[in-house]
Amino acid sequence: MGEDGARRGDGARRSLVDRHTGFVAALREAGLPVSVAEGLDAVRAMRVIDLVDREGLRAAYAATLVKRPAHRATFDTLFDLWFPAALGDGAAHAADPAARRPPAREPGGRPVPPPLDPEVQARRRELFRLLLSGDDAGLHQFARTAVAEYGRTPGQESWFSSGVLRAMSPETLMAGLLNAVLNGEQRGGLAERVARRTFRSRITAFEEMVATEVRRRIAEDTGVERTARMAVRPPLERLDFGRAARADLAAMRREVYPLARRLATRLQQRQRAGDRGRLDFRRTVRASLATGGVPLVTRHRPRRPHRPELVILCDASDSVSAFAHFTLLLTFALREQFSKVRAFAFIDATDEITRFFAPGVDVVDAMTRLAREADLVWITGRSNYGHAIKMFEERYGDAVTPRASLLVLGDARSNYGELSLPILRDIAGRARHAYWLNPEPRSQWDTGDSAASRYGEIIPMYECRNLVQLTEFIEELA
Repeated sequence: MGEDGARRGDGARRSLVDRHTGFVAALREAGLPVSVAEGLDAVRAMRVIDLVDREGLRAAYAATLVKRPAHRATFDTLFDLWFPAALGDGAAHAADPAARRPPAREPGGRPVPPPLDPEVQARRRELFRLLLSGDDAGLHQFARTAVAEYGRTPGQESWFSSGVLRAMSPETLMAGLLNAVLNGEQRGGLAERVARRTFRSRITAFEEMVATEVRRRIAEDTGVERTARMAVRPPLERLDFGRAARADLAAMRREVYPLARRLATRLQQRQRAGDRGRLDFRRTVRASLATGGVPLVTRHRPRRPHRPELVILCDASDSVSAFAHFTLLLTFALREQFSKVRAFAFIDATDEITRFFAPGVDVVDAMTRLAREADLVWITGRSNYGHAIKMFEERYGDAVTPRASLLVLGDARSNYGELSLPILRDIAGRARHAYWLNPEPRSQWDTGDSAASRYGEIIPMYECRNLVQLTEFIEELA
């Protein structure tokens, strides 16, 4: 018995080590920066907590592995997969014959619609009671039972959340919940707003419980690693601009502003280091007296300090439309750091879009106005870098001056059309600095109709698909 117990304990320890190693690897794969030392810190923390206390284990891991609040959601999703709250049905209802019951049917054999199914109505009344009381433990248990009953796909191949939420329809319980707590008070006042916010938060929490339970079930069927790769989005700083949703853009705006300040600072430093003021003849002659009248060292007047100017030229075609959202975010942020910012967009024609950047304007609204009002189409409406560059030089060439930095944003794909390389070389030559940010992976440059290398010979080109790469670009300017 002693040997068997020791063997079981040894196996449990090995299982915990394997689970810890897999969890840390999954965090790294998801883009969270977890070092070897931090992984060891987590192991040390587990030595002083009760491993049976799952929330204590979650807190120990979070304290040692999570560096930024924005990473917490990804951490929690992976923790729930690698350290699930239950196995199988995970509920006392596991043996309940009602679990995974087939839908009720009408006398003719057709399934009863969920809103009319008496079993569904009973479950909805139970959900109403739990939402009204705010019983988190009860909601977790209810979510497991609801997924067991309504979370299977029609062919029983997998699990999904939509079936559960469609059957329970928690949003439709809001009116009843408000009536239950307001007790006839006047609607529309502060009490209703507070109650509505409370119940909306509880409903959102229940929906997330359902999603967590569905991910747990899928992980049991298909493997934790595969489920983790499918369920977890990269953290905000590693999210490709092309995959950013509207909520992501709002979060990116907060991250872009400090980067814009750093970019402006880097450009100012380069200006001070690379340029000298006009020759100060009097000081030069005076200094030459120490060397027998030979001006070995020249003296220059200090340049008058000024904030740099910026010109942005952005590809707004469909192939980079999501990247154009980021471009507007960056332009919004940069406008406050430069003395003058002029922004231009193009597809196969070029138009100035600075007018859309009024203070307080929402980025998505600005994109909508840009698509509706900007004159970006010449003939085909397909990317034509050559014609767009030529039109920019003809109409707005005076925007690029020796005081201005030029920033081009686009994938350098011109649909095999003209490139106008000599014109771009003249434009870049007039600018104080010129840089090109390309949203495509470097491995795709010069494939198909990409002219990345040919443009890169004129303007230094950088891969820029997320905030991490934007930060690296800014750091390289130092």
